[in-house]
Amino acid sequence: MKLIDTHAHMDDEKYEGKLDSMIKNYVEEGMVLIINPSYDKASCERTIVLTEKYPMIYGAIGMHPHDAKDADEEFFSYIIEKTRNEKIVAVGEIGLDYYYDYSPRDVQKAVFKRQMEIAQDANLPVIIHCRDSHHDTYELLKTFKGKVKGVMHSYSGSWEMAKLYLDLGYYISFSGPITFKNSRKLPEVAANVPLDRIMIETDSPYLTPVPFRGKTNEPAYVQYVAQRVAQLKGISSEELVIKVIENTKALFTKI
Repeated sequence: MKLIDTHAHMDDEKYEGKLDSMIKNYVEEGMVLIINPSYDKASCERTIVLTEKYPMIYGAIGMHPHDAKDADEEFFSYIIEKTRNEKIVAVGEIGLDYYYDYSPRDVQKAVFKRQMEIAQDANLPVIIHCRDSHHDTYELLKTFKGKVKGVMHSYSGSWEMAKLYLDLGYYISFSGPITFKNSRKLPEVAANVPLDRIMIETDSPYLTPVPFRGKTNEPAYVQYVAQRVAQLKGISSEELVIKVIENTKALFTKI
């Protein structure tokens, strides 16, 4: 079965010194594509290096809400320039995180809006991080309806909220938590999201799915996310992954 991971942080230090062998194994296991999102300037730089070294890795560049306090005009100019890179397929991950509030909320909103404007100008989609902030995230995304599309990364909200994002033209992406026994809202979301608007991911090295929960996550484990989502949709894993690949190419048009 072909595998695709639409969100994995392969530049994380947990993979240092292991990537060559990991990528070799992924190719043998059927992995055809990994999208590596960024979260700060250093991560953007590492992401670009990875896209240059590994044909299967594409990148997204942006400032995570945790690090929004560090964004400045120099950084914005940097990502404007790098969006021209043929293997940078999105602006991300960007958004709002009110769970940790590592950056002030007004700063998060301002940086989020600025990066949405950059994505619009570059005609690129966005990868959205949203934690405990669905109302404000939706309200901002709504102002760009018809101008910017993207994916709700590692979705954690309700089906009611998902319908609003779908109306804006966004895709819904599922990760490890869809496999957790205590996952309450996500099974309903996965069962109801149209097949042509679904993506799957690992968010490696985080959110490891069952049966490896508690260990370091990696893109190969995306197959367990695919199996669970396919089960909820009443289709085979192979059928789901084929559709996810089509969806990914439809949104990330540089791929």
